Amino acid sequence: MTDEHRATERDDGTSTDGGTRRRDPTAFIDAADESLEETYEPPMSLSEYVEAVFEQPSTASHASKYLLQAIEAAGTRTVVEEGEEKQRYRFFDDPHNDGEHAILGNTEVLNAFVDDLRSIAAGRGKDEKIVWLEGPTATGKSELKRCLINGLREYSKTTEGRRYTVEWNVAGAEDSSGGMTYGGGEPVSDEDDWYASPVQAHPLTVFPEDVREELLADLNARVEDHIPVRVEGRLDPFSREAYDYLEEQYRRQGAEDLFSAVTDSEHLRVKNYIADVGSGIGVLHSEDDGSPKERLVGSWMAGMLRELDSRGRKNPQAFSYDGVLSQGNGLLTIVEDAAQHADLLQKLLNVPDEGTVKLDKGIGMDIDTQMVIISNPDLEAQLNQHADRSGADPLKALKRRLDKHEFTYLTNLSLEAELIRRELTSETSVWEANSYDELAAKIRQPVRVQVRDGQGVVREKELAPHAIEAAGLYAVVTRLDGEDVPPGLDLVDKALVFDRGYLRDGDERREKEAFDFDDEAEDGDTGIPVTYTRDIIADLLQTERDRHHPELAVEDVVMPRDLLNRMAEELGDAPVFGPNEKTEFENRLVPVKNHVFTEQEDDVLEAIMREKRVEEETVEEYIEHVYAWVEDEQIENDRGELEEPDPLKMKVFETEHLGRFDEDDYDGTEPGGAVTEFRADKVVTALNRHAWRNRDEEFRVGDVNVKEIPVIKAVLGTHDWDDVRRTFPDFDPDQWSDPPSGTETAEVKADTIRNMQELFDYSEASAEMTSRHVMSQVSYRWE
Repeated sequence: MTDEHRATERDDGTSTDGGTRRRDPTAFIDAADESLEETYEPPMSLSEYVEAVFEQPSTASHASKYLLQAIEAAGTRTVVEEGEEKQRYRFFDDPHNDGEHAILGNTEVLNAFVDDLRSIAAGRGKDEKIVWLEGPTATGKSELKRCLINGLREYSKTTEGRRYTVEWNVAGAEDSSGGMTYGGGEPVSDEDDWYASPVQAHPLTVFPEDVREELLADLNARVEDHIPVRVEGRLDPFSREAYDYLEEQYRRQGAEDLFSAVTDSEHLRVKNYIADVGSGIGVLHSEDDGSPKERLVGSWMAGMLRELDSRGRKNPQAFSYDGVLSQGNGLLTIVEDAAQHADLLQKLLNVPDEGTVKLDKGIGMDIDTQMVIISNPDLEAQLNQHADRSGADPLKALKRRLDKHEFTYLTNLSLEAELIRRELTSETSVWEANSYDELAAKIRQPVRVQVRDGQGVVREKELAPHAIEAAGLYAVVTRLDGEDVPPGLDLVDKALVFDRGYLRDGDERREKEAFDFDDEAEDGDTGIPVTYTRDIIADLLQTERDRHHPELAVEDVVMPRDLLNRMAEELGDAPVFGPNEKTEFENRLVPVKNHVFTEQEDDVLEAIMREKRVEEETVEEYIEHVYAWVEDEQIENDRGELEEPDPLKMKVFETEHLGRFDEDDYDGTEPGGAVTEFRADKVVTALNRHAWRNRDEEFRVGDVNVKEIPVIKAVLGTHDWDDVRRTFPDFDPDQWSDPPSGTETAEVKADTIRNMQELFDYSEASAEMTSRHVMSQVSYRWE
C-alpha cells in the first residue's frame, strides 16, 4: 500500500482512507453515551427533588401546562395563510425530526388548540373539555399525533423539560418482606427491588394534601407565570399500596418521623423518564380492542391476583395499567380514529373535570392528562344521530364536553406543492423563505425520481418545472369557495392572493384587505385531496408517453399539461367524488392551465432575453437619482462630492429600460407631467419614505429591496414578445421545432435551452418540450 492510500489517524477521532475522511467507529459509541448521559439523571431523594423543583419549577407542571411549555419552547415563525400573516408555533413543524411529520397549514386551528391548552392549564373554564380535532383524510390529523409524540419526547430530554416520577422499594421494611412486582417471582435484592409507578405518578402526590398545598403556594409565589403549577389528586393505586405497606410497618415499629421513614431514599426515589407512548403518552388506535375498562385503564391479571391478594381484597399491584389513560397519565392521552371508539367517549365524560377513573369497585385512580380525540367527519354523524330528540338527546352531555377544531384541506399553493413533494420524495424540511420570490422558486421546481419500468430497467423520470405547481394549484382551486370571488377575478386569482397575501395588477400591488373575501366562505371543506394527486402522479411516472425526439428522452418527462389532463380525466372514476363535484372540478381546470402556461411563457421569455436584463446596480442608481430629484436633494458621487441628480440617466432608464416613455414625454431631458407623476407615485411612494428620510450616513439605496417596487420588479425580470422582435429581427417561432442551421432562430434556441437549464433547473428534454409548447402558441399571434 502506498503512503497516499494508507489510512492516517487524526486528533479529532477521524481518519483518512484513500482521501476519504471517516470517523473512528468508537466515536459513534461515545456520541451515544453522551446523548444518554444528557438525557437521564441518577435517581434522587424526595428532598433533593423538591429542591430541584424550586430551581426549575417547570419540571413540576401539570399535564396541560407541560404540553403548553413544550409547544412554546420551540418558538414561533411568521407564515402567510389565506393571504394573512400569522404566527405559527414551530413545534408543529416537527423540528426535532427535520420536519418529517410537520403539519402543513391549518395554523389557525393549531393556534386555537394552543389557546385551549392555555385556558385549560390556567383553569379558566375549559377544564372539563375534551379537545376534538376533526377533518377529512389527508389534512394532517395523523401528523399532529406524531408531532405531539415527537415534540414531547424531545422536550422531556431537555433540562427545562425534565419529567419525573417515583419508584418504590419495600424490601427491608421487615425481615420477611415480600417484594413488589408487576409480574410475580421471588424478590431479589438491590436494584431489582425497585419498581416505578406504572402510571408516572407525580412525585409531589406523595405529600399529604395540606403540605402539598403549602409547597405549591410557596413555589408559585416564586414563579413569574400567569399559569400556576397545579398538582391535584392522590398517589396512584400501585404507589399507594407501597406507601400504605411501608407506613404500617414503620408504625408498628414505633417510628417517630413516619413520613420521613416511608419516603426515605431506601424506599422512595424520584427518577426522570422520557415521555413516549406508554410513558406519559397514551395512544388508542383504531384497531385496539377489549372491554371499555381494558382500553381505558387496563385489566386484572388473574395469576397475580392469587399471589398478591391483600386481606381478601384485590391488590392494585395485580393490575396491568396498560390502558390509554394509564399510559397517558401525567401528560397526554390521544384517541385516534375516535369514531371506532365512540363507546368509550361517554366513559370519559367525568375524567377531565373530576380527574379520576375507576380500576374496580373501591379502587380509583386519579388522572392528570390532556385528552385529545382525533376523527374523520363520520364521528359527528354518530354524535348527531339523536339530535332530533332535542333535550332528550342521550349524547347531549358528551357533545357539550367536546371542544371541536376542524382541520381543512390546504388552501395555499406553496403548502400544497410542499405536501405533494413530500408524498413523492424523501424531502422533509419545512419550507421557510424570506420573500415570496424564494417561495415561488421552490413551488416551480422540478422533481426527478428513479422508476423501474416493466422490463426491470431503472430510468430517471422528470416532473418538469411547474408540474408540481400545476397539480397543487388545481387541487387548491377545487377547494376554494367561488361565491366571494370579485368581478374580474377568478379562482386562480383568489388562490394566488391566499398564497402571497397580495395580487399584482399591472404596476399596482393589491393587498388581501382590498378584496372582499367572505370569512365564512367554505374554503378547504371539500376538494381534491393530496392522496388523489399523489396516485395520479405515480401512475403517470409508470406510463409510457407517445412522444419522441432523435436525441432527448422526452418520453421520460411529465409536463404540467400531462398532469392536469390526467387529474381531470380520472375524476369520473374516483369514488371519492360525487357527480356534482366531478363536474365542478372539471370546470375549474381552464384557468389553471392558462396560469401555468403564462408561467412557462415567462420562463422562455426570460431565457431568450437573459443577456438583455437590466443589472440591479443600474436600477439602484436610477432610484437614487429619482429620490434625490423628487426630494430636491443632491447625491454623492464616487469622489465624495455632492451633485445634482442626472436628468439624462433618468431619461435613458425610463425610455430604454422601462419602455414607458418616449421623446414626446420630455423637453430635452426635462420630464413632462406624466413622467413627473410616474416618478413621484410609482417609484418614490412605492418605497418606505420614512426609512429613506431617516437614513443614517451609512444608508444606501442598496439597503432597500428594490425588487419589491412593482414597476421596478417588472423591469428586472419581465419582457414581452415585442422585446424579442426588436432584439432578434430575424427570429421566426414557426422554425423553433427544427430551426435551420446558421439562422438567428437556431442561435436563439440554443441559448434559450441552455439558459432554461441554468436559470430554472430544466433538463434539456423538459426545456425542449416547454419551449416547443410555448412557441406553438406564440407563432399564432407572431405576425
